[in-house]
Amino acid sequence: MNPNIIKAKGAHPFGLKWLARRDGEHADMLMDFGVYRMKKGDVYEETADLEKAVLLVYGEVQFDWAEQTHVENRENCFDVPPTALHADRTCAIRVTCLSDEAEINILRTDNEKAFGNKLYLPSDTPDEFRGAGLMRETSTRIVRTIFDYSNAKDANLVLGEVIGFPGKWSSYPPHHHPQPEIYYYKTNPENGFGYGELGDEVVKVQNNDTVFIEPGLTHPHCTAPGYALWYLWAIRHLDGNPYRSPDYPVFLKEHLWVMDEDSHYWGDPK
Repeated sequence: MNPNIIKAKGAHPFGLKWLARRDGEHADMLMDFGVYRMKKGDVYEETADLEKAVLLVYGEVQFDWAEQTHVENRENCFDVPPTALHADRTCAIRVTCLSDEAEINILRTDNEKAFGNKLYLPSDTPDEFRGAGLMRETSTRIVRTIFDYSNAKDANLVLGEVIGFPGKWSSYPPHHHPQPEIYYYKTNPENGFGYGELGDEVVKVQNNDTVFIEPGLTHPHCTAPGYALWYLWAIRHLDGNPYRSPDYPVFLKEHLWVMDEDSHYWGDPK
């Protein structure tokens, strides 16, 4: 088994499960990553002296932070854009589950900057149909960039979501970057699957799996016909080398031709 993938083999148990730790497993990701499957009344409190982000995957929860409160109900992560709370090391966060069940994803990393806090609502992250009109629609996918260098310059984290359509590719053309990245997956229906490239290796990804992308590895994905593939993507900026456009991502030049509007593919009418 490739050490860069954690196979969930079904639903996560209720409770908080840390899948990456800065001082433990997958420390090369430079960030903590946790999945908390919550029951009604469960509370997650985050008081660590770290930059932190909490993403609501599904369910109804109450966010409390910096004398502010917000209740959000996300039916699912496929049809509804994300809600995420992002805060610096000085801000404590509390998340309470109000529905029978909910799931939150938690990211933390070192950052001495006090940049404040922001709650990103669905209206802040509309669906971007990236790849539309190109590559014969074989790589059209939904990208939701919650925050990155363009709107959170003092952060050390980048957070977003992607939804791959049935039978199509995402994160394509193949690209890489020196910053570590984490992918965490959901499939619709839940018995679905896809395949992800990690450099010269390929891994099968299924519901609730987690993949750790080491610096420099290309990582395009394809989704099995009949299924949709959602994944959280989280990147850790490097000191003095943030993940930002136009520096990153770096696309493999030999495959960039497929992005040309006038490119000719085998099978096209002559």
